[in-house]
Amino acid sequence: MSERDYIELIDAAPIPVTAGRRYRVPAMNTPDGRPHDLLLAVDGGNSKTDVRLVRPDGSEVRRAVGGPFRPQALGVPAAMAVLDALVEQVLGTDAGADAAADADAPAADGSPAASPSASPAIGRVRTIGRVRTIGQVRGIAAFLAGADLPEEIATLQAQVEARGWADEVYVANDTFAVLYAGSARREGVAVVCGTGVNCVAVAADGRTATFPGLGWASGDWGGGGDLGRAALWWAVRAEDGRGPATALTEAVTTHFGRPQALDVVLAIHRGEVSDRRLAELAPAVFAAADRGDEVAWLLIDLLGDELAAMATSAARRAGLTEPEVLLGGSVAAAGHPRLLARVQERAPGPVTIVTDPPVAGAVRYAVGRWGADAPVPTGA
Repeated sequence: MSERDYIELIDAAPIPVTAGRRYRVPAMNTPDGRPHDLLLAVDGGNSKTDVRLVRPDGSEVRRAVGGPFRPQALGVPAAMAVLDALVEQVLGTDAGADAAADADAPAADGSPAASPSASPAIGRVRTIGRVRTIGQVRGIAAFLAGADLPEEIATLQAQVEARGWADEVYVANDTFAVLYAGSARREGVAVVCGTGVNCVAVAADGRTATFPGLGWASGDWGGGGDLGRAALWWAVRAEDGRGPATALTEAVTTHFGRPQALDVVLAIHRGEVSDRRLAELAPAVFAAADRGDEVAWLLIDLLGDELAAMATSAARRAGLTEPEVLLGGSVAAAGHPRLLARVQERAPGPVTIVTDPPVAGAVRYAVGRWGADAPVPTGA
């Protein structure tokens, strides 16, 4: 299908995000004339939320990136507000500005442009080639942080469905997006090590193993947040004599601009500094390790052991033997040699760092489920 067979821009009359609204976006037709709508792919993570509007072959039409998706920490309404704003950008107001700029352009067949005043829906959309129909998004694949437990997945699924963004909705934990971004076969083990840590395993027969992902209480340790907290812990102990000297003390005080590591603790206690900022210390731990700091070595080895343990547990429960182990997330993607060597030494299979962003996995899933090669439902 050529580029001229697509409607390129969106019906973008300013519309507030309202539960139950049915968004209308540019449709495209298959060569035999059947409607073939666009797809939405979402990666809602602890650090940022990435939304892509794509064609059925996965090629991008529009994107929007915003703040973190954190329903467990901030509540479902606050998390969904982040997603509301980003989906509105790709389906609504922002697209309208682009479309309005093209309102005076002639159509691809040489006919005069439609008058914007003729119809709010038609006047803001430029048609390409023979396709002139308007349709809904066929499917949205939303991989979201906080979709850990069945009831959390059900709640977020209902929230997305209620907004009417797409005919079909699929919601899963954001760790699955890393697996799909790194594995064309949609199987193996994915370990995410970014701000936090999580892991999933998927077998060829569909068996799946996951973790509650609730942090310390559910047995989890790892990611930039825990690495930073540990760095601060060791820095304070070095400062007051309970622990060995470490370069992490200077790293902590320099990063936060405080005279002592204890001052950082007190600033967090008083609410002057968010404890989420401790994740910013992860690069300092790696840098200290490169300078031979033994405490930093200890922390990196501990992190590697935890990532490998999660992968081994998930692989065993999914019935996988020597699976590919995919590492994603900002801390893992930093690719520190000591960390990678430690994980590889203890992991249940070969280790690969996923270089594509997680949203690429969401796109891959959406295309595989509803895209160009997916079966067209009866009556479509």
